[in-house]
Order: sequence, then C-alpha cells, then structure tokens
Amino acid sequence: MAEYIFERAEDRRELERLRLIERVFDPASRRLLLATGLRSGWACLEIGPGAGSILAWLGTVVGPTGLVTGVEINPRFLQNEPAPPVQVIVGDIRTVSLPLRSFDLVHARFLLIHLADPGPVLDVLRCLLKPGGRLVLEEPDFSASLGVTGSPGALASVANVHRAIERMFAGRALDHAFGSKLPSLLRQRGWEDLSVEREARLFAGGSDMARMMRLSAVQLREQYLATGAATEQDIEAYCRFADDPETGAVYHGVVRVTARTSPRS
Repeated sequence: MAEYIFERAEDRRELERLRLIERVFDPASRRLLLATGLRSGWACLEIGPGAGSILAWLGTVVGPTGLVTGVEINPRFLQNEPAPPVQVIVGDIRTVSLPLRSFDLVHARFLLIHLADPGPVLDVLRCLLKPGGRLVLEEPDFSASLGVTGSPGALASVANVHRAIERMFAGRALDHAFGSKLPSLLRQRGWEDLSVEREARLFAGGSDMARMMRLSAVQLREQYLATGAATEQDIEAYCRFADDPETGAVYHGVVRVTARTSPRS
C-alpha cells in the first residue's frame, strides 16, 4: 500500500490542517450522522478519526450507555486520552479484530480516497454493522476544483496546482475524483437505501477552507513539483491566492453517502 500522502508532514502544520478540516466539515458531518437516527445507547465506529472532533462528539451523543470506537493507524493527533464511552484502537481497519455485526453506525471522512482498492474495506464494514446498520461516508472529488475569481495569472497558477493534485493521485494509483465514484461502488457491492449529497462550495481566500488548502500545498510542495504540472512560482501564487479575500475558488467537491446493510443480514 502506498504511503499516506501526509505521512511525512510536519506535526504542527498537519494538526492545524486537520483542525481546519474539522471547522469546515464537522457541521455537515454531524447533520448527516444525526439524520441516521443516531441516539443514546448506539455503538458507533469512527475510522481514521484524525484529530478526534467527531469521535468526541459521537461520545456525547451516545452517552454512557453507548460505545464509540475509533480505529486509527497513527493516533498522534488524538491528543487527549479517550474516556468512556470512547475507545481508540491503533491499527488498520482491514486487519484489526472487531466483533462482527456489533455496530449501529460506521463513519469515515476523507479516508477511502487514499486507498488504491477501497472495495475490501467496504466489505469489512458491512460485516461489522448490525443488520440494518448505517454507513456514512464522506469523500472529496477534486475534479470539481475550479478557480473562479482572481487575476488571469493567479487563476492559471491555481489551475496548474489542481492539475498537479490530479497527477499526484494518479502517480499513486489513486483516483482524485473518487468521491464521484463512491455511490456506484456502494451499489455494486450490495449496499442498500443509498442517499447521496454532492457539494461544490465556493470559498473566498482567507477562509478556513482556503487556509487548509494552502497548508496542503505547503506540505505537499515537493510532491506537486514532482508531477511537472506546477512550478515553484505556481505554488507560491496559489498560496497568495488562498490568502487573498478578493479571490474565490471551489477547492474540491464533497460527496456524502448514507447507506445501510440489509435488515435480514
């Protein structure tokens, strides 16, 4: 398996990036999770909890009669020791030992895009869910990326960086538009009652989203340059663009899917 794209990122900057992701995307994640019927007493599984905001929030919702399990390969950003009803297991969801048919809800955000073959993970999750259990997945779609407002030169650099992102994923045998493929992948593997949301929001420079993408560009500079699609000047212009409140861009789309296992499984 290819190394995680941000595996070698500097810890302070990476934690800042993860916190910005939480600020931008947690409201929609919480809304989607509550829409499943999430309530006190549920057993929930959070895969790749990152800095842990959704993990902690789930714990407050399910309360002392519930259980929230986080599975994380590298828990270095889970800064606080989890307290009941939250527990963290260090490992890969494909290989950790978890009780079958024991979870009411499984959630993962921006995880499967980093796997060359996410299908087996979806099969594992189906085995872990109770009959009729709910799956909530959120994945990016970088094919939606588009610079909208800015000088022609800045927009050209933004387009070059977006091409570099696409090539970086392709060079790792990954799909930069994976989010757009997620609904059909779930249908092909027998998941039921799919509900799909697609979002491509326009963000101004200086927003949390723009700052997050700027941090990504800083940390992945060498990987972007290695694609040949973007130059040092492009990356510097991209970072200035992301800081400028007069600019606007769709940095990437997001596809959110809710599905369930068969109540007869």
